[in-house]
Amino acid sequence: MPFHTFMDDLGGTVSQFYDVEPSLDNYWRSIILFGNNVASYKFALACSLYELSNSSDDFISLEQLAGPFSRHICEHLKEAPKQTTSRSSKFLAACSDFNLGRVDQDYLCAQTVRLGFQNVIDAFHNVNRREVDKRFFIDERKTSNKGIRLTEDFYTLMASEAINSIKPETNARWRLVESAWQLGLARNLLRVEHDHHSKQLFTHRNDRRVNITSSRDSLNGYQKGRCFYCFDHISIQSGASDLADVDHFFPRAIREYVPNIDGIWNLVLACKSCNRGANGKSALLPHIDYLARLHARNEYFINSHLPIRETLIQQTGKTEALRKGFLQDNYNQARPQLLHIWEKPEPRGPMTF
Repeated sequence: MPFHTFMDDLGGTVSQFYDVEPSLDNYWRSIILFGNNVASYKFALACSLYELSNSSDDFISLEQLAGPFSRHICEHLKEAPKQTTSRSSKFLAACSDFNLGRVDQDYLCAQTVRLGFQNVIDAFHNVNRREVDKRFFIDERKTSNKGIRLTEDFYTLMASEAINSIKPETNARWRLVESAWQLGLARNLLRVEHDHHSKQLFTHRNDRRVNITSSRDSLNGYQKGRCFYCFDHISIQSGASDLADVDHFFPRAIREYVPNIDGIWNLVLACKSCNRGANGKSALLPHIDYLARLHARNEYFINSHLPIRETLIQQTGKTEALRKGFLQDNYNQARPQLLHIWEKPEPRGPMTF
């Protein structure tokens, strides 16, 4: 059956990410994955809110927020000096001075209150040029309080099982973005690759391999914490009984017929039952119905911008039509090499992408 017949209703828009399953964790994931990235402040704010979720008061002053916010920025600056697309930042300069011992904690916190939150609090809930339907905090900086107030939706999210995956997803996204800035994509498009044995994403810098982050942590958010094939819940926590497998949609056994088979475009997370259970996919080719799902997931990558977007465009095509054709062509090449097709398992959760 032609691939295009499965693609007629796919718009590839960011809003589909949370409209299909408008849960709190998917609204939050849309902020982390698709929100505008001109500086890493969004990630630092998210990580700070994770820490402050146990506060006895739902009101968080800017002074309270400044401590963890600046600490997260300072820690990342040690490994990745470029945390913004702008040429200079007085706030980042203060963080660098703190790392070098030139200023003390009090000075850093004062500069963070004055400079660190100028844009990030306003823009945090904006995705695809509009605000998401759920707010996780209310901006009260224009009141006498001078801070933010956490909402019930925020506390509900923090109490959910999904937060155990969302936290490492946030750090993985941060690592990917800062790696792109550090290499300078305008001059040298970042090629993000997957190591089949270590399950790490990596790139090359000055002819040297540089590990970026866990493949599981990077991929999980785009699949909303569910198995690619059956939509059962999966975990990315080491040692968990439902730890996800990193699966190659097109099996590695046919890598001579499929270009960039270890590319992110071909990686999905699957539950153990679907990937290597008694009736699992193993080294079989999935039913063609899954090709539309793979395309939809990859379009989420494209819409999340740096740096996975650039990697996928390099590997699969500059336009959506070319990317569809790339998948269909590879399926046509793979089909004669693999005699048996893996049929669809019974869904164990709602179809979310």
